[in-house]
Amino acid sequence: MQVPFYGHVKQYENIKDEIDANIKRVLMSGKYVQGPMLTEFEEQAKEYFGSKYAIGVGNGTDAIWLSLMALGIGAGDEVITHANTFFATAEAAWIAGAKVILVDSDPKTKCIDPTKLEAAITDKTKAIIPVHLYGQCADMPAIWDIAEKHNLLVIEDNAQGIDGAGANFKQGERSAAVTTSYIIQKNLGCFGDGGMVFTDREDLNSTIRRLRNHGSDKRDKHSYGFNSRLDDLQAGVLSAKMKQITKLTDRRIELAMRYNEGLKDAKAINLPYATPGYRHVYHLYVIETKDASKRDELLKYLNDNGVDAKTHYSVAIHQQEGFPWGKEVEIRGSLENAEKNAATCVSLPMFPELTEEEIDYVAEQVLAWDAKQNG
Repeated sequence: MQVPFYGHVKQYENIKDEIDANIKRVLMSGKYVQGPMLTEFEEQAKEYFGSKYAIGVGNGTDAIWLSLMALGIGAGDEVITHANTFFATAEAAWIAGAKVILVDSDPKTKCIDPTKLEAAITDKTKAIIPVHLYGQCADMPAIWDIAEKHNLLVIEDNAQGIDGAGANFKQGERSAAVTTSYIIQKNLGCFGDGGMVFTDREDLNSTIRRLRNHGSDKRDKHSYGFNSRLDDLQAGVLSAKMKQITKLTDRRIELAMRYNEGLKDAKAINLPYATPGYRHVYHLYVIETKDASKRDELLKYLNDNGVDAKTHYSVAIHQQEGFPWGKEVEIRGSLENAEKNAATCVSLPMFPELTEEEIDYVAEQVLAWDAKQNG
């Protein structure tokens, strides 16, 4: 059996009629950028998310970067995030001109560890960017309390956590902004790149709308800005998919529980942790090898046996070569949990269109490898 990592085509086939209808509406309107479909989707998105404003932008990286710029965060400022997330979280702060401060992750959730934050805060710190990694919300109440104590802003990177929630809180409840990515592989993905900023602040809404469109809010009138617009074709695709998001998320959770049951007796791996009471949306289903030296062996075994497993993210941010160290990035405290996560992670196929038979086959292959480790 061959089990793919992505199910984009299957998902399209399942809701083809509505997606095609929206695309045709856009094409026939002749308005492909900042047209009525984008406006319609922004209204739909803010109602779904429960925010006052939703601003479509070019991608998830721009969503973070433009939020930072709209908040006045840049040169001379520090922004705290964690080291075992996707590169773009730190990259966006770097592009805005801020210095990135990396702290460790929680060993269970893999999200930013709130207990590591206060030691990393200085008089230059302006914001914290927690990431809802793999689809699990970070411990936002603890993060918000620390941010408010130190008069810091919070921008939630929700690229992987759409439709997620905490036990007694919702995303964005006490944050300046929540950003997301709509790239094709996300739980809510378009047919290319896309992103969005959710906020309750009118000043951020108006500023980001100008920044995304060459600094313009009126034809032929411009100030400082960029070109970062979610186009109407992508908005049409997203609008059709958003109507299915709760059902698709529930299916992901069902499949994750089937993985959990099938893998519960494995000895050489750890299963993903879900914080009790949280809605973990399983953008990724990530297991970890207990022995870091065995991770690549497991990955190869799965790939050789028809399972398109991958890694997210096997090179932590501070282990990348892309930053001028000491100037744009600084490590504060040990990053042992982030480094362990990077060295041991394996992402199993996870998308709503997977069948139970495919899930069971993947679990069987993991168990077959596991048995060899204990034989």
